[in-house]
Amino acid sequence: MKNKNERIHFVVKAGLIAALYAVLTYVASLLGMAYMGVQFRISEALTVLPVFTPAAIPGLVIGCFLGNLGSPFGMVDVICGTMATLVAALFTYGVRNLRIRNIPWLAPLGPVLANALIVGLEVAYFLPEGLTLAGFAASAASVGVGELVICYALGLPLVIFLEKSGLARKWSLSV
Repeated sequence: MKNKNERIHFVVKAGLIAALYAVLTYVASLLGMAYMGVQFRISEALTVLPVFTPAAIPGLVIGCFLGNLGSPFGMVDVICGTMATLVAALFTYGVRNLRIRNIPWLAPLGPVLANALIVGLEVAYFLPEGLTLAGFAASAASVGVGELVICYALGLPLVIFLEKSGLARKWSLSV
C-alpha cells in the first residue's frame, strides 16, 4: 500500500466486512441455519467480495472467526471454519478476473469446495458414530449444498448488482 490513507481504507473495508459477516452469521444462528450439518449462512454470500478488494480476505476471516465463537462445536469450529474461509477467500481473489460474459462464475466455487471439505470433515468428526467415510461424504454434501445455494443464489447476484449499479466503484471496493 502506498500511503497512510490507503492503509486506513484497507483496514476500514476489512473491518466493515468482518462486522457484517459476524452479524449475518449470528442472524443465521438465531434462525437455526448457521452451524451443524445443514448450513444456510446468509453471511457466506459475502465470500465473493474478494472479487472487488483484497481487504475482503482479512475481513471475511476475522468475521468468520467472530461468528464461529457462537458455534456449538467450540474452538474446533472457530479454527476449521476460519481456515475454510481463508482458503475460500484466497481462491476467490485468485480467480476474480476469470469471467464468462463479464461474470466471475468461478468466484463462489472456492467457498463451496473449501467449506464442503473442511467444515464437512469437522461436522463428520462430531457425528455420534465418529468420523467415517460415509459420514464425511454426507456431511460434505450437506455443507456443500448449503454453501452452493447461498454463494450462487445470493453471492453471485451480489457481485453482479455491485458491478452494474456502480456501487463497487463508488465505495472503492474495486482493486
